Amino acid sequence: MKKLLCTFIILAISLLTASEAAAEFRYGPIVGGNVSTLRFKQDNIWKARSSFGATAGVMGELMFPGIGFGIDIGLQYDMRGAKLNIGDFPMWADDYSSNEMVRLHYINLPLHLRYKYTNMNGFEDYLAPFAYAGPSIGFLAGHSKVDCIDYAAGELGIDFGIGVELMRHWQVSFNYNWGLTYALKAKILTNYSARNSTFGIRVSYLF
Repeated sequence: MKKLLCTFIILAISLLTASEAAAEFRYGPIVGGNVSTLRFKQDNIWKARSSFGATAGVMGELMFPGIGFGIDIGLQYDMRGAKLNIGDFPMWADDYSSNEMVRLHYINLPLHLRYKYTNMNGFEDYLAPFAYAGPSIGFLAGHSKVDCIDYAAGELGIDFGIGVELMRHWQVSFNYNWGLTYALKAKILTNYSARNSTFGIRVSYLF
């Protein structure tokens, strides 16, 4: 995974140091919703059920006309989590329910390599498809108070997304974030941890 992260960073630096005269930089707000869950290292104890969350922040897009490639960066708040059946087990039954909501609040810094198809004889001014992928570093800003859980201070994930740009300003995309590092673990269970898994839809407006 370190090699993958380094590859994306090198590509981003290469694009940033390319001819600035040809580059087009835009920025704007981004909002969205998501459906998230937790993927446990072992499946025979807690069961995770999906929950709804939200995304909000700002993003910037640097594209190079003629080649279709560019990068996007962002600063975003993400609310993720899952419902866990912690109370189904005798050791936790007195303190937790069988449908315990666990929320995780992150400040995320995504860095994506993106490709936008714009060679459509002017139709790209109305609609242009794009795709992106790249790492996302999240810093935990808050979480539910569940004393039997230890939370990681942050996480590393990979984003994959596809979308369309409308009227050269609006962008609508579908995004999947695959957590690479653990987000939480049970305090009294050895080596029992979970990673985030999040599907989302996002809308942005770029100036």
